[in-house]
Amino acid sequence: MERKEYVPTDAVCAELEEWLSTDGQADYITLSGSGEPTLHSRFGDVLEFIRTHTPIPAVLLTNGTLLDQPEVREAASRAHVVKISLSAWDAASYGWINRPHPELSFNRLVEGLKEFRARFKGSLWMEVFLIGGMNSIPNDVKKIAKIAKEISPDRIHLNTAVRPPAHDFVSPLTREELDSLAPLFDPPAEVIAEFKTTLKQNIRTNENSLLDMLRRRPCTSEQIAGAFGLHLNEVAKYVGKLLRTNQIRMIRQNNTVYYQINSHIK
Repeated sequence: MERKEYVPTDAVCAELEEWLSTDGQADYITLSGSGEPTLHSRFGDVLEFIRTHTPIPAVLLTNGTLLDQPEVREAASRAHVVKISLSAWDAASYGWINRPHPELSFNRLVEGLKEFRARFKGSLWMEVFLIGGMNSIPNDVKKIAKIAKEISPDRIHLNTAVRPPAHDFVSPLTREELDSLAPLFDPPAEVIAEFKTTLKQNIRTNENSLLDMLRRRPCTSEQIAGAFGLHLNEVAKYVGKLLRTNQIRMIRQNNTVYYQINSHIK
């Protein structure tokens, strides 16, 4: 709940400036990372830097819990696109799905999202994360869709647990299940559960290299990240796809999760 400058803003902007001078090509520059970006007290300054130093649109990914604060709404409004989250329909469902901090309130969350929508001049997207047996029954999805319509995002995305979950009971939905639920939203939701990119050659190269590594020995996500110089979020995308396509499997040893190549993969 504490907002502060967790990462030096000047260092972030300097890294961005260096990237812009050496490569600087992207569809979007996104504030996300391993945590909630709006907890950073100067995330708005980073968005402003992106706006003034590059024509690439700035995106903020946020769970929206702090948008009830005027200063957070003001900073977030500097993004070209803000993508918020909504996966519950009342305080009880918010508690078991999102596991919020005790000081957070579902009603305040929704009111903050509506306040932001009313003043935001950019594009507002919403992600609805669906989990089998928790918030995927059509009647419950309709309740989420009703609140989503009141917030009135420009686009709605349906997602599910395509990356390895922290808990075994988290059950992903199939593409067919997501497709059947998408029309319950207004506007109709888009299914985004599969990780997609135009950089197919780079993705394929990394997948093959990862499989070569796992042929030699099982590895944890941290070991994969260290070997390839990837962020753990990126590792999760690769591992999630390889698990879904049955090329690797997950094993547990001494409370540690390892990934191992399946025997049928040559």
